[in-house]
Amino acid sequence: MSILSLPQQSIYTGSLILINAAHGYREPEHDDLLSVPEGEPVFREYHTPAAGTASAVATNAVLLNRRAATLLCQLIQTLGGWDTIVPVSGWRSRAEQQTIWDDSMAQHGEEFTRTFVALPGHSEHETGLAIDLGQKSSHIDFICPDFPYDGICGTFRRLAASYGFVERYPAGKEQVTGIGHEPWHFRYVGVPHAFIMTELDFVLEEYMEFLRDYPLGDRPYIYQNHGLDISVSYQKAAETGSTAVKLDDTVPYSVSGNNVDGFIITEWRNHHADK
Repeated sequence: MSILSLPQQSIYTGSLILINAAHGYREPEHDDLLSVPEGEPVFREYHTPAAGTASAVATNAVLLNRRAATLLCQLIQTLGGWDTIVPVSGWRSRAEQQTIWDDSMAQHGEEFTRTFVALPGHSEHETGLAIDLGQKSSHIDFICPDFPYDGICGTFRRLAASYGFVERYPAGKEQVTGIGHEPWHFRYVGVPHAFIMTELDFVLEEYMEFLRDYPLGDRPYIYQNHGLDISVSYQKAAETGSTAVKLDDTVPYSVSGNNVDGFIITEWRNHHADK
């Protein structure tokens, strides 16, 4: 066993952070973004430029967190989907989200904007973990791109969890997420979490609440996949200072903040049928 010390700020980082109207994004700086290409999976590095300097990527580039971008491109490549699926909007700066909010309010009014555009500071797009996708056509709506449930877009959905993505704002969950049905908006949460959320029909708000019943060191939630027992646990953060977490350092693990009050711990162990 080893003791991992998690700083208070770590609550607000990781692939499972919950971003919504109640929980804003606190880590606006990025140096881990990659361009998601249109047409071919060729990456270009992007680092947040210093004030007054030019970006290394064209202003119309669609950017994502490095791991999310890599897996998204692998998924689209597997589908042979670069001629059909168009990355519409990925990472946005706080300023860009504010501009989108203001423009939508002016053009479409408050009801539409509050349904389909997140408040600046409360948008998943600011994390680099969210992507809006569209089906290629002569005109693609930037706010509400068409991404149907059939054809190659439907196949994308069926395979999305295998690459760590979930449809973030499904129909029927509007009262939970606070956002209208957005069939084009996908969020990277990683494996096994995308599998669990899909199988249990959870959105991220529900999943974070569900995991509170599985505290670290008591009874983890076990998800079996490809010969592995994957345990998922919740650890409440210390009220002040760092949080000490006891982990088995002989097994692979990952830690993500939940952006609320603690951490999600994921551990991968070989499955033994006789235990």
